[in-house]
Amino acid sequence: MSNELNQDLVVGLDAGGTRTRAVLATAGDGRPLGEGVAGPGNALTVPVPQLTEQLAESVGRAVPERARGRVVAVAGGFAGATGASPDEPGRLNALAALTAALGGLGIATETVGIHSDIEAAFASAPGAPADGLALVAGTGAVAARIAERRCAATVDGDGWLLGDDGSGFWIGRSAVRAALRMADGRGRPTALAAAVGRALGLPEEALPYEADVLPSGSNAPRHEKDGAASGKWSRAQREAFRMHLLPAVMAQPPVHLARLAPLVAEAARRDDAVAGAILDEAAGQLTDTVRALEPRPGERIVATGGLLGPEGPLTAPLTSRLRALGLTLDQVPDGCPGAVALARLAHEGHG
Repeated sequence: MSNELNQDLVVGLDAGGTRTRAVLATAGDGRPLGEGVAGPGNALTVPVPQLTEQLAESVGRAVPERARGRVVAVAGGFAGATGASPDEPGRLNALAALTAALGGLGIATETVGIHSDIEAAFASAPGAPADGLALVAGTGAVAARIAERRCAATVDGDGWLLGDDGSGFWIGRSAVRAALRMADGRGRPTALAAAVGRALGLPEEALPYEADVLPSGSNAPRHEKDGAASGKWSRAQREAFRMHLLPAVMAQPPVHLARLAPLVAEAARRDDAVAGAILDEAAGQLTDTVRALEPRPGERIVATGGLLGPEGPLTAPLTSRLRALGLTLDQVPDGCPGAVALARLAHEGHG
């Protein structure tokens, strides 16, 4: 390893809503030599001082102190940032935080590149392509048309309050909504009520019993299928469920609802109709997001994010929908390889 560090090195960063990951690689062939992981790195929602700490922690873990003088280029793909405009707030935050983090680590690199997370994800595809479509569906959700390695058009990515349709946050929020509607009598019975309640630490006595959740295809009367569960879950227990659930949700940052998305995937695998409908609608939302970019049949679409990996809950339904548009998903694990590629390209251009 010591000999490998005695050459020009680059650092690629993938800073998303859940974690920040840094990869140290050789400038010549992009071979990875180390990595570090820290907390959230969204350039719009994480305050600059905290963002600086996350970047310093991840880069510090990836780059041994003895190698910091060999780093010639750093590129970061940031959620909440774009390089399209020099005055874009997310870009300014990311640049300020990354510059401060590198300075604190003693890394005086020749070039520092700020990109959006979707630009880095797109560049992670084989060959580091320059043009095409990209889709990120994890905690948030955004699609973009990439031209010359920059976002030429963006759809969604508007954050948990205004958008991110079909994202992990959207799915998690839908799970809580389904649980609340089952409890108050407006929604269909679903295993999500108990699953969400347990995940949020509700008392066991407030949760519905398994018998309260009607299986798919049940012969129960229509009013029991479409309304709240009758069975053992009494009105008093349902009131207690709501009384505990709402404060538990409100006590956390809203984006933490994305952590409930795996519960929906698990319930859907067990044929829970409500969970299945949530995932189906999420896939439809993401398809609409891509469709808004007016894709051409056969055009490349690079996808990443926890919902779209090999075992991702939306991979199969979204793949079939995009196939109808003449598109095929090209999956990448994350934006780090793309960020490394962008750092190497910047170094080559600088030289």
